[in-house]
Amino acid sequence: MMTIISLLLLASLLPHLTFTADVNVGIVNGREAKPHSRPYMVSIQLNGRHICGGSLISDQWVLTAAHCWKGNVILTVVVGAHDLSNSMSLNHSSVKNYIPHPDYKPKNDIMLLMLYKKVRLNNNVGLISLPKNSKDVNVDTPCSVAGWGRLSINGSPSNHLMEANVTILNHKKCKRKWGSSYSALKMICVYGGGGSCKGDSGGPLVCNNDAVGVVSFTEVNNCDLPKRPNVYTKISTFHISKLNKTFYLNYVVC
Repeated sequence: MMTIISLLLLASLLPHLTFTADVNVGIVNGREAKPHSRPYMVSIQLNGRHICGGSLISDQWVLTAAHCWKGNVILTVVVGAHDLSNSMSLNHSSVKNYIPHPDYKPKNDIMLLMLYKKVRLNNNVGLISLPKNSKDVNVDTPCSVAGWGRLSINGSPSNHLMEANVTILNHKKCKRKWGSSYSALKMICVYGGGGSCKGDSGGPLVCNNDAVGVVSFTEVNNCDLPKRPNVYTKISTFHISKLNKTFYLNYVVC
């Protein structure tokens, strides 16, 4: 039996939570995105350094991966960016509340960030839509992923936003490649000539203009030519909902 529980974690509880992860992924074998063609993309930063991607789902809320936050650090969010090296043009926002999945583990790698202030939406800063139902994306659907992560396993992070085309893979093949690490209920996996690598988790997997997944993990030491597909947290499983300008991360208990 499956039960869906809706929970907004209170900020006062969050300092007691700690999260760890060994994977942190970004884009390889891709191309530079057209500047500001993905206005929903955000750079999540620690001490002024890009560590993860994310997506803007409202003017005050960001969706990303839970493993991007360790529980005892202060993150900032940069919106409307293309070139992260152009520090004078970067629009930094402080995070007010961190709302990771309360049972974070690789199979629940999802988190909401509430910003202190609303960001101003314009041509460079926009929103990404979320799935309207819980149906799986069809196998072989063309999708895309973007980020500022490493361009190769031994390379440096990219200052410019990069993007790559990927394709949805069926669950049986994903399960065969990843074994017990993969959950068809909570994950999506993709294949393609480009994809994720070390340096930029949390960004959205975009299919038909919707954010359907959150970059979660891959083969961290072999992302240039991975033998296993990239894995994303399946957003629709967690039934993200909005009530009175507050987003709730609903979670599944199996």
